[in-house]
Amino acid sequence: MTALLKNSLSRRTFLRGVGVSMALPWLESLPVFGQDGTRTRDAQPPVRFACLFSGNGFHSQQWWARGEGDQMELGRVLESLRPHREKMLFLRGLYNQEALIGGIHSCQTGNLLTGARLAPGGEIRSGVSCDQVLAQRWREQTKVPSLVLGCEPSIAAIHKNYSMIYSSHISWSSATTPTPLEVYPALAFDRLFRDDVRRADRSVLDAVIEDTRSVRNQVSRSDQRRLDEYLSSVREVEQQIERAGQAGRLQGWRPTLDRPNIARPADGVPQDIDQHMRLMCDILVLAFQTDTTRVCTLKLNNDHSSLRFPNLRSDRPNQGIDYMIHHLLSHTNGADWLKVNQFFIEQLAYIASRLDRIQEGERTLLDNSMILYCSSMMTGNHENNQLPVVMVGRGGGQIQTGRVLDFTGRPNRKMCSLYLSLMDKAGVRLERFGDSNQRLAEI
Repeated sequence: MTALLKNSLSRRTFLRGVGVSMALPWLESLPVFGQDGTRTRDAQPPVRFACLFSGNGFHSQQWWARGEGDQMELGRVLESLRPHREKMLFLRGLYNQEALIGGIHSCQTGNLLTGARLAPGGEIRSGVSCDQVLAQRWREQTKVPSLVLGCEPSIAAIHKNYSMIYSSHISWSSATTPTPLEVYPALAFDRLFRDDVRRADRSVLDAVIEDTRSVRNQVSRSDQRRLDEYLSSVREVEQQIERAGQAGRLQGWRPTLDRPNIARPADGVPQDIDQHMRLMCDILVLAFQTDTTRVCTLKLNNDHSSLRFPNLRSDRPNQGIDYMIHHLLSHTNGADWLKVNQFFIEQLAYIASRLDRIQEGERTLLDNSMILYCSSMMTGNHENNQLPVVMVGRGGGQIQTGRVLDFTGRPNRKMCSLYLSLMDKAGVRLERFGDSNQRLAEI
């Protein structure tokens, strides 16, 4: 590592150990993000892009925002974003033209990030999604081109003449290939930090301890603090994953047994959805903090989702919200549906809070990110002539936030116009994407 630090860097700097490589966080002492390996005074951290998705829309009366900055008023679904109003954009009226045709659920998600026409009849064909366009352009600059995470497995079925694969994937590597979805937190973590996932008998921090000492001796005191905070975050996630494997908690339905009657596997999906989502959020933050990847999609559930929420207290006496699956609950528009909506947006608020505590030069990691949250429909009654869209982050200082933008009734209100604008901020300029060749001038 010493030789690497002294030499001009043309590639990323990593902490290395046996079976492990960990990308460093942003450090002012090192030209980690320089494209030509030359340290310059105006070198800036990169822009990161993430898209969070939840299916089946939101409460019809409580998804709204009005006003500006710290005076912005928010509907009850969005209450957890109040601390982030000045770094938030609420976008009303955007829609996806190709999702208006046939299929209802199975036709409203598979093209959300592509804008492509979906193939019917069980055939699988969409288009390359905007996250994967960025991943392909940046693939030589990070260890992992993109991280595609999920908290609910894919659905293999046909619904109204369209494959339910469409309901299960928002990220597409090619027109016929949904990007593989990682639902196991431990494997997502290993992908970020381990070169050999079988070497899991000790902390990744133990494996890179010698390189860590070398770096500490050559950076500023403020960078030493950043490095310590980063390593603490890595260890915290490791410990959470270890606890998840030991807890043996059950998710999604009321079991017939008080406890499992077989030993829980050492690796697998955390069985409480709140624990599962929080782990995936932490992994997203770590991935961006280390610049191991600059692109992430996190699908919190499927469109036509079967998730249940025993972690949330129902308005029904002595009961969690596990009496009905998410898809059917979305048709109720009641108090329990609102609580589930709030639970989903709390994941975005949590990510925003974590990112905003990480300083990168004069800005925070949230300032250097674009975090998009959207769903497959506005409400649970399948309304998709406009979509719920909210963003946090300033795209490296390029996005004026603290605003509500209303595109209702405008000729250019396509989701793909938004993607063209966001890709511009990330340094990837296309003449056309999906069904649009126009930007949203306000972004």
